[in-house]
Amino acid sequence: MTDPGGRLSLQPLPGLTVWPGRLDGEAQARLLADVRRRIEQAPFYRPVTPGGREMSVRMTNFGPLGWVTDQADGYRYQPTHPATGAPWPDIPRILLELWREHADPGRPPDACLVNLYRGDARMGLHQDRDETDLTAPVLSVSLGDTGVFRFAPEKGGRSGSIRLSSGDVLVMAGPARLCRHGIDRVLAGSSRLLADGGRLNLTLRRAG
Repeated sequence: MTDPGGRLSLQPLPGLTVWPGRLDGEAQARLLADVRRRIEQAPFYRPVTPGGREMSVRMTNFGPLGWVTDQADGYRYQPTHPATGAPWPDIPRILLELWREHADPGRPPDACLVNLYRGDARMGLHQDRDETDLTAPVLSVSLGDTGVFRFAPEKGGRSGSIRLSSGDVLVMAGPARLCRHGIDRVLAGSSRLLADGGRLNLTLRRAG
């Protein structure tokens, strides 16, 4: 299927839409440079779940609010980096443009979670439900190695999977806003975008 702009899109679940190759190689390189500059201000850290388990991905955030987790206070959004105490850097413009085009032109995102997958890092099935307004869509952008993205309906049912390659854009909205989703594995060496390999996933949300 195609969107109003004539771009190819896939919809594996109602409300779960993927635009393969939405960002071309040049746009991916520009976005990666923007991300790297911001990571210098807000370095990656290894989060810990409320149950005390260290997550396999490394994380940071951009925007007024950032999603964090630790054993003491659990899952939440806060305006500062948990290790440095500094405010999060701003969200790159190209991500805001993608949000306006594919997610919600009227209400900008206020949080961008950045996950770095390397080695055997993965993400189990979960729902994004720490936000105040659960009707606002979620948009994610993939950079680097291909990730095997698993998804399932909100209230149970069989799961499926698709491969998200560098430059792909995904939106969860409407009936898919609370779908269960995760990353089964990352296909090492499938992209040359990141010099040290791995996969970056940037997820835009309205948290507050």
